[in-house]
Amino acid sequence: MTVVEIVRKQGHIVSLSADGHTGYGVEGEDIVCAALSSIIQTALLGLMQVAGVAVKFTRRDDDGFLEFTLPMLSEQTRRDADMILDTMLLGISDLYETYSDFIELKLV
Repeated sequence: MTVVEIVRKQGHIVSLSADGHTGYGVEGEDIVCAALSSIIQTALLGLMQVAGVAVKFTRRDDDGFLEFTLPMLSEQTRRDADMILDTMLLGISDLYETYSDFIELKLV
């Protein structure tokens, strides 16, 4: 199971942690794990390369771990980050609705 924890402060997502493989399928063929990973990693890339946010992150592929924390942001950059992260949350939530036996979603 993959445990995804999303932390909000003052209505804004400020950090995410995803830990573990979903176990939906065989490693390398697990479509749920691949979908979840793609949603989160695309959001991280968007934050860094589109919004220009210097995100601190840790990634360990062997045990399916990824976490990131946003620094303090200007108002404009915060709006851009919110759009990216709110869209990410929509994707994760949609996946969770169908595959809740394999994903645990914690909103803090």
